[in-house]
Amino acid sequence: MTQPASTDRRSFLTTAAAMTAAAFARSAFARDYKEPTRYPDPDIVTLDKRFKKYALGNTPIQRLYHSEQMLWAEGPAWNGVGRYLLWSDIPNNVQLRWLEEDGHVSVFRNPAGNSNGNTFDFQGRQISFQHGTRKVVRYEYDGSVTTLASEFNGKSLNAPNDGAVHPNGDIWFTDPGYGGLMNYEGVNAKTGSVQPYQKEAIYRIDAKTGKVHQVSDEIFKPNGLCFSPDYKKLYVADTGASHYENAPKNIKVWDIVDEKTLKNGKEFASMKLSMKGPDGKMVDKAGFADGIRADEDGNIWASAGWVGDGYDGVHVFEPTEGVRIGQILLPEICSNVCFGGSKRSRLFMTGSTSLYAVYVETKGAHIT
Repeated sequence: MTQPASTDRRSFLTTAAAMTAAAFARSAFARDYKEPTRYPDPDIVTLDKRFKKYALGNTPIQRLYHSEQMLWAEGPAWNGVGRYLLWSDIPNNVQLRWLEEDGHVSVFRNPAGNSNGNTFDFQGRQISFQHGTRKVVRYEYDGSVTTLASEFNGKSLNAPNDGAVHPNGDIWFTDPGYGGLMNYEGVNAKTGSVQPYQKEAIYRIDAKTGKVHQVSDEIFKPNGLCFSPDYKKLYVADTGASHYENAPKNIKVWDIVDEKTLKNGKEFASMKLSMKGPDGKMVDKAGFADGIRADEDGNIWASAGWVGDGYDGVHVFEPTEGVRIGQILLPEICSNVCFGGSKRSRLFMTGSTSLYAVYVETKGAHIT
């Protein structure tokens, strides 16, 4: 039986609308993670031949989790004993957990003190750097919470951001102050200054005495940090350009003296990248490095964002001269990274409203 002309027209219009919507969806985002990936993954980019040994040709970048309710994912940390990854959703004041065994995601802590960074010490205890409480805290075996740092020189910390644990037990952390500048990620100090309570700085908590030592304030807004594989250098990302006009967008490095102090601070790598513009000409663009981690060869894997397609994701720098050798491109701003998995060869990436992961042919230098 022949269908009426009006029915055929409605069917045509419905099909055309669906095709238009699908085309828009694919053009609006850099990548559709529901579609299969043709190897090698085009978003694992080799910029220098030194990156070829780390980039696997038969593995994809995977989007492990996404939620429209998750507002700003940060602070991934791998727990080798529990085989899980935890991270913070700062504005929602929760921590989430992804289980390696079946990919299950659930709320791990609620509330979480508007935590940003997380890590584990060598005894397996979780340490969090909280914006809301302006504290560094440790979660004990019995479920209690110990405050490790909340002030320096009689003044409140601004809003501890990220940290790492030295084998001697000391905890190094940054305090750029973002959580003290907004209610969205903490509590607005309303002091009228971009330094909520005191000058931004890098600190060390002495494991034996519990005393908080300032190790450097020669950086605008210290953000993510990590040690070199041998713990003789400290790398710190500077995101001070968010509030200081003359601040560089870079990663700095210091020598660590006697496991306690820093010297010889200098730029390790610039976040400036020469990219092709809309007119086909090359133009320099610079975003922010946020979370950083070292692999066993000393390369620095830095989250990168606030530029757009072709930049946002992860940038990899070799350890000798800070040359950018590779990129992992994501369709969202990447806030932080960590190595994990059973072989510590899987790079986890928190990207705004999602959690991503990719296998690489290297291992993280440290336990998380």
